[in-house]
Amino acid sequence: MTASKISRTELTQRFPTDHLPSEFWESLGRVVATYGFLEQVLGKAIFAFTATREFSNQQDLDKAYEVWFNQLERALTDQLGALINSYESSVRIHQEAPALELARLFDELRDAARTRNVLCHGAWGPPDLAGASVPYFVSKQGIKYDTALSRDALDGLREHVSMLACDVIDSVTCMGWRFPGLPGPGRPLW
Repeated sequence: MTASKISRTELTQRFPTDHLPSEFWESLGRVVATYGFLEQVLGKAIFAFTATREFSNQQDLDKAYEVWFNQLERALTDQLGALINSYESSVRIHQEAPALELARLFDELRDAARTRNVLCHGAWGPPDLAGASVPYFVSKQGIKYDTALSRDALDGLREHVSMLACDVIDSVTCMGWRFPGLPGPGRPLW
């Protein structure tokens, strides 16, 4: 058997991403960045719901305050799935339920998280005749992703995720609070 190595000087300048056009990669990058924005928004919403929660007695307040720092630290460091769980928990135990379709929002956030994993961890193959690519991705449950994604599909995903971020922001502002870090009407949280 003869040993060999890849001739790196013969690789294209954009290896291994040269099989799809730059516009495709731009759309993929923008949707991934939008997921990052969603994660940031979820962290701030967790802060908003935990900072405005009311307690009926000092003992319950003291107990909640003991775990609050760790909860806020996780809101800064957790990944999307854990952030969604923490956000849902924070909303559900808050004394003022936002006037939104919460079950739909939580379900859509979880669906978006599954798609994010495909986008971020999939290996992108060559495009089909329509310019779409099926990322090679198998979930922890053994489910292989088999949907071809085009630039238009990625742009649609970006738009959907940005609207989910708006829904999360609305879940805070519809209760009369100003969303952390954003200008606008509402009572400041801090």
